[in-house]
Amino acid sequence: MEALIPVINKLQDVFNTVGADAIQLPQIIVLGTQSSGKSSVIESLVGRSFLPRGPGIVTRRPLVLQLVYSPKESKEHRSAEEGTVNLEEWGKFLHTKDKIYSDFDAIRQEIERETDRMAGSNKGICPEPISLKIFSTRVVNLTLVDLPGITKVPIGDQPEDIENQIRNLIIKYIGNPNSIILAVTAANTDMATSEAIKMSKEVDPDGRRTLAVVTKLDLMDAGTDAIDILCGRVIPVKLGIIGVVNRSQQDIIDNKAIGDALKDEATYLQRKYPTIATRNGTPYLAKTLNRLLMHHIRDCLPELKVRVNVMISQFQSLLNSYGEDVSDKSQTLLQIITKFASAYCSTIEGTARNIETTELCGGARICYIFHETFGRTLDSIHPLVGLTRMDILTAIRNATGPRPALFVPEVSFELLVKRQIRRLEDPSLRCVELVHEEMQRIVQHCGTEVQQEMLRFPRLHQRIVDVVTQLLRTRLPATNSMVENIVAIELAYINTKHPDFHREAALVSGLLKSTDGIIEDHSPVYRQKTPRPTSSPHVPAITDGQDKSPPQSAKSESPNTPQMNGTPENLKVLTPQKPVNLLPEVPSQHSRKLSDREQHDCDVIERLIKSYFYIVRKSIQDSVPKAVMHFLVNYVKDNLQSELVTHLYKSDQAESMLNESEHIAQRRKEAGDMLKALQRAGQIISEIRETHMW
Repeated sequence: MEALIPVINKLQDVFNTVGADAIQLPQIIVLGTQSSGKSSVIESLVGRSFLPRGPGIVTRRPLVLQLVYSPKESKEHRSAEEGTVNLEEWGKFLHTKDKIYSDFDAIRQEIERETDRMAGSNKGICPEPISLKIFSTRVVNLTLVDLPGITKVPIGDQPEDIENQIRNLIIKYIGNPNSIILAVTAANTDMATSEAIKMSKEVDPDGRRTLAVVTKLDLMDAGTDAIDILCGRVIPVKLGIIGVVNRSQQDIIDNKAIGDALKDEATYLQRKYPTIATRNGTPYLAKTLNRLLMHHIRDCLPELKVRVNVMISQFQSLLNSYGEDVSDKSQTLLQIITKFASAYCSTIEGTARNIETTELCGGARICYIFHETFGRTLDSIHPLVGLTRMDILTAIRNATGPRPALFVPEVSFELLVKRQIRRLEDPSLRCVELVHEEMQRIVQHCGTEVQQEMLRFPRLHQRIVDVVTQLLRTRLPATNSMVENIVAIELAYINTKHPDFHREAALVSGLLKSTDGIIEDHSPVYRQKTPRPTSSPHVPAITDGQDKSPPQSAKSESPNTPQMNGTPENLKVLTPQKPVNLLPEVPSQHSRKLSDREQHDCDVIERLIKSYFYIVRKSIQDSVPKAVMHFLVNYVKDNLQSELVTHLYKSDQAESMLNESEHIAQRRKEAGDMLKALQRAGQIISEIRETHMW
């Protein structure tokens, strides 16, 4: 059992070297208000005066104090090289490495110097602990943490929130479920108002790990005693309440030996509290703390062992993710290039090791673009969008020329259907753009194992992004050109003999023949002036500008035509007039009702346009994704690694690209140090035999 506390001290040493508090080790936390006697209690346990003294806040950094029992015959802690073979007691600080302090005044000065170095010289506090180990022939094995005293009012250069800072620091330590809380309260204050007891109850409401110490028993008012307090009748504490008598300030000034003070304490307790004298006093406190800490360590050790093993596994994985130091840069560069190219292609093909389950990525998003985004966009384009009945009628008339047509002219159908097919080009090019953007996006989402390498080498990451971006950019013109050609091919030849369209044309043939029986409507509206129609954005309506040159006969017959005599003087006074337009504008849809023949012709053309447009749309919906896959996606997949090798591996910048980012190198070092500490801790714990624990 006695071997347990040295084990915890060894673990404390191991983790102090890396400054880690991830492992919550069993230790005794000493807390109390300023001037409650905390320092006197600790010095009494050590048997020497070594803590800074003075008015106001003196303890301004946590002091982790390990007391190590080291008898004269011990060879474990005594060394001839260090000169500790014949010493009764000595101290060692973690921050001064192996320096031996046999003078306890020098220990006090070093505590003050180290405190001022981190916390300033004007009462500021610092959460970074000072680690001190004291070896002695007169101490029991203990691990104590002395914390700044609880205060209310800032002094010196302390910030306004000094109370909260100290409180948060204390809660951090006493919140450790593996700690024992030593709550120090002065006997000449009201126990019910003890800040130390109050804070202890916040983190240990059941009181299962709180031990109360009542100091300054000899300073209570005349006629009063602490018997009720010490017996737990005022405020019960499960682990007990122990009373001690401190050295007075005058004793400290007079350098009264702690040994003499302990004798005076025993005398006072026997005289004042004879019935409970054996259960109070500094020696009893030291033995009680030693016993409590040993039993507490015994209870915590199994869980501590599991925690250490879990953390070893975690930090091993973390260290592996940072990679080893680069020894052969050429080989490392080639490995990263190959790994990236493989991860990029796997993300597109859907064969990556870590399949994303929260959102579509890579090839699945490209598939979505083809069949959802692009497909639905084409399906939403109506064959007759932007095409009015008057547009169709105008096209029919323009296609007949000067002769009235007996049948619907085929040229008008071809003219109009090409106009509608051109509407499919923009969505097709937008499909190329979306796939290009997605392939650019894959660079940032192509596997966690590659991402770690990218974070590790930021310059290499940027160059890889540049190469992929350039490769994708060079493929855009060829892909866009192919998609444009797909639409141009459809426009180049309107295949009215297409099997699907031929059937539709056969159904319409009856309608074409039936036009013979329709009587043309010879409405006089064509000889009247009609309003200008609203022009279509794609097929402009016929306007006055198309008929600005009337026949010569019309000019001569017009009474408004000026007679020119050919003299220059007369030419100067002539004012140009707008020529008379004898032809009316094409009537708008709302200007009159279409004749039966016109209605019939429009119906025929619309039906043919719809039939052929659906055929072309289906073809483009199938051809564009194939073109994008061939000219862009598959090309990039097939040539990515060779492009990366050409631009990166064979370049003269290969060395500089493998310079690690500073934070990755720092994290690897921290993870490595922590892993070594955990492995050492695991070895220390595994050395404990079951007999030591139980």
